[in-house]
Amino acid sequence: MKAPSSLFLKGHVLPSSIFLLRNSKVIFNWVHNTGTPNVKMHPIWCLCKAIQTNSYEISNGSYHPTVQQTTEKKTMEKLSRKVESIGAFQKLPIVMPSIDIIGSALRKARKVSPTKGIANIAKREKNKGAKQLDALMKEIAVPLRTYVENFPNKMHLHPYERSLIELTLGDGYYEMVLRKVDSLRKRVVSVGKEHASLCAKSSSKREAEERLNEGLKKIEEIFAQERKVVDDLLGIAKTLRAMPVINLETPTLCLVGAPNVGKSSLVHVLSTGKPEICNYPFTTRGILMGHIILNFQKFQVTDTPGLLRRHDEDRNNLEKLTLAVLSHLPTAVLYVHDLSGECGTSPSDQFSIYKELRERFNGHLWLDVVSKSDLLKTSPVVYATDEPHPSQLELEKYRKSGPNGAINVSVKTQGGLHELKQRVHELLNLQMAKINDISNNQEK
Repeated sequence: MKAPSSLFLKGHVLPSSIFLLRNSKVIFNWVHNTGTPNVKMHPIWCLCKAIQTNSYEISNGSYHPTVQQTTEKKTMEKLSRKVESIGAFQKLPIVMPSIDIIGSALRKARKVSPTKGIANIAKREKNKGAKQLDALMKEIAVPLRTYVENFPNKMHLHPYERSLIELTLGDGYYEMVLRKVDSLRKRVVSVGKEHASLCAKSSSKREAEERLNEGLKKIEEIFAQERKVVDDLLGIAKTLRAMPVINLETPTLCLVGAPNVGKSSLVHVLSTGKPEICNYPFTTRGILMGHIILNFQKFQVTDTPGLLRRHDEDRNNLEKLTLAVLSHLPTAVLYVHDLSGECGTSPSDQFSIYKELRERFNGHLWLDVVSKSDLLKTSPVVYATDEPHPSQLELEKYRKSGPNGAINVSVKTQGGLHELKQRVHELLNLQMAKINDISNNQEK
């Protein structure tokens, strides 16, 4: 019995189709009784037209989806891709070291036996040789193809993750390694097919064996010449998986300031993060994440590399990481100032950096902290390199007590930490409300 058409499956029948099916006999009898000439009714054809869910157009004798259907498909693909782009580094495939790939491929290829039932010795050897070369080719090519297909296209990533790739690996390095891996795969496939074909055309058992050994050696040589790119990809995967996971729906507190102003010490006090704490610039060599739990609510806190007073084009990749966090993530800012003269960046330079960032990221929620308050002196610190600005009252005031509303804290004496934690909690609750408002507006 012929299987029923998929058009008649329960999930595809529309109510209007059921109506037509039930009443098709009535319609046909009505036409017949009224004597309407030259009319042929096809109940089944009516049903098919009514339940068709996709529209097609005919071109060169073939059916093709209409423009509307194609557009809807592309839209769904984009939406799916957008959802997958967040946290893409944790979905990277496991990359095997190159030596393991070739070793495993050779072992599996040598175990391949000829097809059963071939009595002729020469034919059996030709068959075995061709199958072993084909197996070796596939055992190498399939993992390489998996890597190329499952490492995400950088342009489809969230802007923050895209920035991490560029600033951590170097601009263009990620794409270059993937291209080289794919090029290696293509070479292995080409040589493998060529030598498998030659082996299959051998005229004797001896010739088949020689061509098998020649093919195995050639594939090994090609892989050995370019195997480094596989290990480079392994290094990329390890680097990217080590990146901190950030949940965009969880409020994040981002500590910002000049190098060595005490950001890492405050992260240590406020969160579960364990950053390195040393007295030299650029202690933080990447983005460090921790969590704050306040009243059973979990928040994120991140320590960022320090910023120096210079133009964006002159900044190093560590400084650019800080700007990437502020530019692409919904964070609240805890800006840390050190007016004690201990950090190596003069208060006037810190003031310039602060003013620039405050203006650039004025849409962020903001809280200012003056660290190392136990070291503050009655007379403001003025570096010998500082130019006098007698008319700049705002700068003079900053040198004495920092920005308006700043909290003075000291990790050493615990001074101001209780107030800081309370203010941070308030700030993160405001950030949570802000994220929820943005999310609700996007859904409307």
